[in-house]
Amino acid sequence: MSSFLSSPLLLPSSPLRRKTSQVILFKAASSVSNINDNADSSSSNATSTRLITFLGKGGSGKTTSAVFAAQHYAMAGLSTCLVLHGQDRTADYLLNCKIESSPIVCSGNLSVVRLETTKMLLEPLNELKQADARLNLTQGVLQGVVGEELGVLPGMDSIFSVLALVRLLGLFGKWARRNHQKDKFDIIIYDGISTEETLRMIGASSKARLYLKYLRSMAEKTDLGRLAGPSLLRLVDEAIGISGKPSQLNGIMSAEIWDSLERILERGSSTVSEPHQFGCFLVMNPNIPTSLNSALRYWGCAIQAGTLVSGAFAIASPHLDVKFMENMEENFSPLPFAFIPNLSMGSSQDLNAIILNNSSEGARDLLSLPAGQKSRMVSSINFDAARKSVTLLMPGFDKSEIKLYQYRGGSELLVEAGDQRRVIFLPPEVQGKVGGAKFMDRSLVITIR
Repeated sequence: MSSFLSSPLLLPSSPLRRKTSQVILFKAASSVSNINDNADSSSSNATSTRLITFLGKGGSGKTTSAVFAAQHYAMAGLSTCLVLHGQDRTADYLLNCKIESSPIVCSGNLSVVRLETTKMLLEPLNELKQADARLNLTQGVLQGVVGEELGVLPGMDSIFSVLALVRLLGLFGKWARRNHQKDKFDIIIYDGISTEETLRMIGASSKARLYLKYLRSMAEKTDLGRLAGPSLLRLVDEAIGISGKPSQLNGIMSAEIWDSLERILERGSSTVSEPHQFGCFLVMNPNIPTSLNSALRYWGCAIQAGTLVSGAFAIASPHLDVKFMENMEENFSPLPFAFIPNLSMGSSQDLNAIILNNSSEGARDLLSLPAGQKSRMVSSINFDAARKSVTLLMPGFDKSEIKLYQYRGGSELLVEAGDQRRVIFLPPEVQGKVGGAKFMDRSLVITIR
């Protein structure tokens, strides 16, 4: 293993020129229903719901943007669910609706739900208890666990958020279908506890596949794994139906369950990498300088996590001059950029009127895509076989934060930037050892020998 940047990284001497945006986003329900016309029916059902989230520094307007987007899609006739995680009551006030831990219809096509991890702990535990009662693997020990006694540990919020979202999206096989047959949405808007947690969730599937590979190897090649692995796998499969086999079927092999887990994680990875399935937007408050810098940083972090950013929003302010707004858009070029109304917390307001106002037209356009058109996103990676080089878009990072590693005889690159790691599989024509790297126009250009 080696870590290097063998040639100096050169920072650009002038700002990136503004480019015409080629990003076209989602609008009509017909686009959603036609995403997977060529896929099998179960796969089509699993990916027909689009997930949207917002990244930004705390106080930048993520919840405001989520509420605006949810109301916009609902008014467009799409069945929409706004999913909140945390105890902040901003959305309750803006929507004039008491948001609870079970989905409720707030208005028209808009449903809302607040994820509360303490309550979500109980259901999977009960599922495990029922499975254990059928299999009798723990000889009754699991039955003695009282779920209401259990508190939330660090990290549980993200885990249970993922479980809730994959069930709403229909990505988790029998478990999702059994529990959420009636909750079918065209759009799910997720407003998480923090941007850092959301970024972890975005990259969870791709990162978990590596852990799964090593866990499977331990389960199949060690004495302890061969002894305990099959029983534990069967308990989990019996509880949530990973393999998709009937519960009364006793001949399920461990290999089948491992393979099913791999397919589930692969589906999760593909979901966040496809613009028609996942929309990720930056949010910033122009009155807070650190908010702008953080949004730029989160753009790079989102790419490192394995997704593409669909566009950027700024909260509108009457104190911004035209030159400042142009410079702000320039900093985020070539992402499409729009201003979103600042929804006041001081008095009640008509959300429908605000969304239909001419000042909201840019934000509506940014959230919308004409039916039948596909998203065209700003590419985060380009391979040049002729020059034998790789160009990685890495906004928000500087040369001192980037490290490169190589494994598997030059067939992979591991890029570490900030607190994110990303594995890039090189096509055969550009495989080899890294000969140099330099930084140009917010991109890392890597040459291969």
